[in-house]
Amino acid sequence: MHAFPATRHLRRRHALLLATAATLGACTRTSHGQRMTRNMAEVDHLLEQAVSTHATPGVVCAIGHAGKVVYRSVHGQRSVAPTHEAMTWDTVFDMASLTKAVITAPSMMQLWEQGRFNLDDPVYRYLPQFAAQGKSGITIRHLLTHYSGLRPDLGLQDKWQGRDAAFRLAMNTVPDHPPGSGFVYSDINFITLGFLVEKLSGMTLDAYASRYILTPLNMRMSGFLPPETWRAHIAPTQFDENGQMLRGQVHDPSARRMGGVAGHAGLFSTADDMCVYAQALLDRRAGRPSLFPLQTSTLMMMTTPQQPQGRTDLRGLGWDISTPYSSPRGERFPVGSFGHTGFTGTSLWLDPDSDTYVLILANRVHPDGHGNVIKLRHDVATAAAAALSIPRS
Repeated sequence: MHAFPATRHLRRRHALLLATAATLGACTRTSHGQRMTRNMAEVDHLLEQAVSTHATPGVVCAIGHAGKVVYRSVHGQRSVAPTHEAMTWDTVFDMASLTKAVITAPSMMQLWEQGRFNLDDPVYRYLPQFAAQGKSGITIRHLLTHYSGLRPDLGLQDKWQGRDAAFRLAMNTVPDHPPGSGFVYSDINFITLGFLVEKLSGMTLDAYASRYILTPLNMRMSGFLPPETWRAHIAPTQFDENGQMLRGQVHDPSARRMGGVAGHAGLFSTADDMCVYAQALLDRRAGRPSLFPLQTSTLMMMTTPQQPQGRTDLRGLGWDISTPYSSPRGERFPVGSFGHTGFTGTSLWLDPDSDTYVLILANRVHPDGHGNVIKLRHDVATAAAAALSIPRS
């Protein structure tokens, strides 16, 4: 009879202890979140400044660390012409040259894992037309590292149109330099690699990417040739040569002439999907459970220097490591981190040592092509690394 009040007292005391612990835990979490927010205040300031100074009309930023998205923000306008629209987290961006690293390079390396080619095979072994104009010494590794000696792009002076015309131009390109002699960033390298994916797989590049890269990662708002249902969420880029605002049509003129599917440009994606991609890549590279559709050893090779011996511009297979294009590394992330940029204003930089990535998605070319986010990429990476207490490299 006397046990009931004692039991009730113990239960009440236990409940009070649990409530106190929960409150303390909540305070701790809130304090940590507030501290993280304070630490990222400089990132916020930089993004706001970029919009206010018209470096870009709008920007979406995400920072991942230790397996979580620790910072995300949205600033400015998605569209300023012909209508004004606020930027949103779910905006779909023209990823431009991030297509090279995110789609074309891993597609090639999946085929490499299957034994379809060796990296030091000459390209003409699989595309015989490529031997023209003295290119028989260019290997697949040369293309992936931008050490082929080919010029930067196909050129737009001639009114060529279509994939067949692009193929002929790429196959007949005359090298500017001997292969392996120096780093020259070239769209032709990855246009050719896109054709190689199609030759080796028997599929179009967009179909291959959807089936073997995007679907395994559950990236539902990513792909080439975005459907009309996405249009309202797509960040417009620039007026084309006919005065029409590009919205859902790829900005890169060579990729546009090719019908929107090319090895160097054409991917559209969102911040959510790119965070999934970046985290899966870091997880697989570290040997953690991951859906990333490549082996750990393959990713290690892709993201470490693969350029010819003695060359000081450091490139992985598809990824930038240390070249004049490495401004998104900032001042603190070490050489050995890696990433890529896109002409439209996109960039992704990843640091496996600290398990961190910095994603910036902007349509800096909107509406007239005059924006510039090179400094923003550098400064945001520096501020993010400082906020995460990553020591200066």
